[in-house]
Amino acid sequence: MPRVKLQRFTDNATRPDIIEPGKPEYQQLGGRWRTDFFREPHPLTLEVGCGKGEYTVGLAQRHPGRNFLGLDIKGERIWRGSSRAAEIGLTNVGFVRMRAEDLAAQFGPGELSEIWITFPDPRPRDRDIKRRLTSPRFLGLYEQLLIPGGLLHLKTDNEDLFEYTLEILAARLGTTIERVTRDLYAETASEFIEAQAIQTNFEGKYRSVGVPIKYVQFRLT
Repeated sequence: MPRVKLQRFTDNATRPDIIEPGKPEYQQLGGRWRTDFFREPHPLTLEVGCGKGEYTVGLAQRHPGRNFLGLDIKGERIWRGSSRAAEIGLTNVGFVRMRAEDLAAQFGPGELSEIWITFPDPRPRDRDIKRRLTSPRFLGLYEQLLIPGGLLHLKTDNEDLFEYTLEILAARLGTTIERVTRDLYAETASEFIEAQAIQTNFEGKYRSVGVPIKYVQFRLT
């Protein structure tokens, strides 16, 4: 393992804003994130597949009266998000290293107010459908962890994943699609401002070559 990566893993083990396997708090904070992890018991928003934490940190900057968690399986990625949050001096943001499949072991029912899914792996092969983060399996999991009527957002550059998601949402009883666009940055209505306000490096690369960003905001109940 490269020395730099090893040092970052060592850093993660000592950082209080990172929860990961091996730490005593791992899978022990369900139902108590707002009171035992954050300094203020504000509403809790989760970004699933946060990568380098650009979106999680950006949301925390924009909304100091809310708490934010970024989830990713890659320790080096969340090290970057943690470092950026510390550099800015944010206290309303944290990171969890784990797989999305294990969300129910980390959070309690109705603990989340909002979920962002930003540029997930589209999982194009049919055998990977259940691993798509907007599959019925994951939507059921999100519904369990969200407060009644909690918000969900998907941003993606992938047309196939976006169409798949819209089909799944249309077929799911009780689901309400509130905002949807196939070209987010062509929208001028104020209702899209929040989704336009933060742009990751990954997102910028796609926009620079003319790939439109798709976005949908919805509620499951």
